[in-house]
Amino acid sequence: MTILSLKNLNKRYGALVVTDGVSLDVAKGEIVGILGPNGAGKTTLFNLIAGTVQPDSGQVFFNNQDVSNQTAAQRCKMGVSRSFQVPHPFTGMTVFENILVGAAFGRNNADPEAHALKTMEITGMKPKANHLAGSITLLERKRLEMARALATEPELLLLDEIAGGLTERECQSLLAAIKDVHSSGVTIVWIEHVVHALLSVAQRLVVLNFGKLIADGKPEDVMRSKDVKSVYLGEDAHA
Repeated sequence: MTILSLKNLNKRYGALVVTDGVSLDVAKGEIVGILGPNGAGKTTLFNLIAGTVQPDSGQVFFNNQDVSNQTAAQRCKMGVSRSFQVPHPFTGMTVFENILVGAAFGRNNADPEAHALKTMEITGMKPKANHLAGSITLLERKRLEMARALATEPELLLLDEIAGGLTERECQSLLAAIKDVHSSGVTIVWIEHVVHALLSVAQRLVVLNFGKLIADGKPEDVMRSKDVKSVYLGEDAHA
């Protein structure tokens, strides 16, 4: 079953074409990784999926419903949530209170406290529940960023550069949390520059360059692609 379908998405800012006819289907339960050099259009693609910007043309379908004109808040209520590359928690609130905000304004706010507690367990944040968000480490802030998004009860979770800046040990800890989130039934689309982290969990890779989708398939096949080696890895395409 297809949970997300992008149809010929185009977005430009003046003369700069940021997404150029991008079409992509994501099946329910997948973990899809998105790679590409800086300026490839990855974050804009996330913004188009999440609803923080609108496409100039093309359509976004979520669970077979056209959501192209829906706001980010409306899409969140429908089951689309995202993290951001740079975590910005409410620093004067506790970890639990930060997650509770997401739970209260997500899809199912019948018992937000219970859901916030469940989310903390899945993401490993329970030991930090009563700590101020401004006092926790970068790894913990990354986990909290994911937890706040997960607290809205998404069917589709968009992760933006969540492994950036972490040590190898911290990265492995975060990967374990991501696997637990996926095991709970959430479909994940993940932008990441830490390639080995992405390859350890992604079932499928998509590569963008200058707003165009240049590769889509099994991770091992995509990483062997001459186009990907040439454009993303900077290798000779004929190597």
